[in-house]
Amino acid sequence: MDIVVKGRHTDVADRFRQHAVAKLAKVERLDAKVIRVDVEVSREHNPRQSEQCERVELTCRSRGPVIRAEAAAADPYAALDLAYSRLEGRLRKAADRRRVHHGNRTPVSVGDALGSAATGAPGALGATGGTAAPEPDGPGVPAAAPPAELTDTVQVDGDGPLVVREKVHAAEPMSLDQALFAMELVGHDFFLFADRDTGRPSVVYRRHGYAYGVIRLDR
Repeated sequence: MDIVVKGRHTDVADRFRQHAVAKLAKVERLDAKVIRVDVEVSREHNPRQSEQCERVELTCRSRGPVIRAEAAAADPYAALDLAYSRLEGRLRKAADRRRVHHGNRTPVSVGDALGSAATGAPGALGATGGTAAPEPDGPGVPAAAPPAELTDTVQVDGDGPLVVREKVHAAEPMSLDQALFAMELVGHDFFLFADRDTGRPSVVYRRHGYAYGVIRLDR
């Protein structure tokens, strides 16, 4: 397993780099199929954010979906500890769901739950928080996408320069279940995907409580 530590608009001390590599070596015990862990360190220069000026983002890449966690704190070591704790929880969640799908219990699918949410039927999302997730290593889960192409550009409008960050992801079409599972593993509140069944660009997003919503574009 490779561990790559890099700074974004900041320098990374050798001592922190060695500490991060030693700490993240434990990831392999939680998931032996992880190929690479990226550690990105960034710093917020706004003095008002001094208590959360150091941010650490961890990204695990394997043959399954990407798993990511991030955290901010007053120093990079504390931020790394918080991010690792969240990453560990998501790795364990992925392992638990693998065991569920390999066993005799099959959870209600997200698509079925969303379909029943309008009628208030048992199992609707938001009622109990029950959600389905495809097994990460099974044939129903798309392989991990390559890293996103990321560019920072500067555009000028009437009010002055505007910094725009652009990401381009290579992705295979996936089901609603797979999109929700991927969103949970990266810790985001929304996830953009191409629906495998309809071909429509779609977004699954987190609502209040345990509920989720889906937005689809009709081309």
